[in-house]
Amino acid sequence: MKNYPLSVQIWIVIAIITLSISILLAFILPSTLRSFFTREVYASIHAAQDLVFNQFDSNVYRDYIGPDFFGEEQVLENIRTVKHFIIYDDNRPIASFSISEDFLKKAQEQAIVQRNISQEYSGDINGKKVFYIISKCKVLNQDAFLVSYMGDSYREDLVQTLFKRLINLMGLVFLFSWIPAILLSRYLSKPLVNLEKKVEKLANNEWNEPIELNRRDEIGKLGYSIEHLRKQLIRQDEAEQSFLQHVSHELKTPVMVIQSFTQAIKDGIYPKGTLDDSINVIDNEAKRLEKKIKNLLYLTKLDYLSNHEIDKVNFSLDSLIKEIIERFSWHRTDINWNLDLIPISIEGDLEQWKIAIENLLDNQIRYANNQILISLKKTNNKTLLRIWNDGPHIEENLLNTMFNKFNKGYKGEFGLGLAIAYKIINAHSSNILAINEKEGVSFYIEISS
Repeated sequence: MKNYPLSVQIWIVIAIITLSISILLAFILPSTLRSFFTREVYASIHAAQDLVFNQFDSNVYRDYIGPDFFGEEQVLENIRTVKHFIIYDDNRPIASFSISEDFLKKAQEQAIVQRNISQEYSGDINGKKVFYIISKCKVLNQDAFLVSYMGDSYREDLVQTLFKRLINLMGLVFLFSWIPAILLSRYLSKPLVNLEKKVEKLANNEWNEPIELNRRDEIGKLGYSIEHLRKQLIRQDEAEQSFLQHVSHELKTPVMVIQSFTQAIKDGIYPKGTLDDSINVIDNEAKRLEKKIKNLLYLTKLDYLSNHEIDKVNFSLDSLIKEIIERFSWHRTDINWNLDLIPISIEGDLEQWKIAIENLLDNQIRYANNQILISLKKTNNKTLLRIWNDGPHIEENLLNTMFNKFNKGYKGEFGLGLAIAYKIINAHSSNILAINEKEGVSFYIEISS
């Protein structure tokens, strides 16, 4: 059924439920009605016996009760054809009609052993089911039993009549329920069909048309989620376009320098005055190009690893920072390094943390005047790493976007170092924030321990 349209599925489900209820009622109703009308039959027999007992007390029959007591036309029979006969203690029956020998014998046996004043029974006469009541009584000061019975045909007639009417009614309900079921199925499926068309457009990169559903139910929530996805796709597309433009620009410059210098040397011209100086320019540009490509590849690698579990190991963060500073300090010997590091171990990808801190310190060295302060401490069950330099403040327009790809300050190289650091820190469920202090700039890294 899942291969049918949703409206058809909803209609089929409603039709099956309605049909199932109808079939269930078809099985349950007859037995329920029979049980109800059985009680009605016994109630009618009790009422008919009360009429007979009233006749027993009548002055007309005070001295004689014989076969004609019930009359040739069964005067005291109830309109529901209740019949009566009397059984004396000597098993002598008195009736105005012929009684089946088998039924009479059975009634006599039951009367003898009966302990209650009145008791209900069921049996059959000539193959037809009957309901009867045997009641103890006094007839002309003699102990006797009044047996009153009614055939099952009355009950069955009532059951069949009501059952047929109910079946007809259920048939009409079942038939007419299909119409609102079809309307309901279309009403429920219409917004989903519209969403399907819009999602198909999203798949074809047609995401300019907003998705608006004026409803707050589950379908409305689904529409809101798809609208959120549409906006995300637009932002991602813009980011990809911007990324490609920046990559082409960043890679084109060193390639052009290398090509132009190479061609000039082939022509016997040395742009930097000497052959060695010109070749050094080519070598430096090649190294810059190599570094850009490595950063781009690593950024792509981080995007891939973001969907996988990080291989965490326990390592000393303070030792890692000291190790990186030892390698970086020779880049600028004029910088004074102030370290306030307490021994702290964290869990994470050691290689990624190494690259993140290297990129952060590379940024500090580029902008610092002559001082860099690094502190590492525990606060509120979290590890706080602060890196401060006494360089100029970050431009306000860059402060909130400096961790985005290709965003760089006036001394920036590629605009990828901080973006890589940001991705690594976020992948480890940690946060990084850059703040312009009263003097200098601080980077705060809050690490989840």
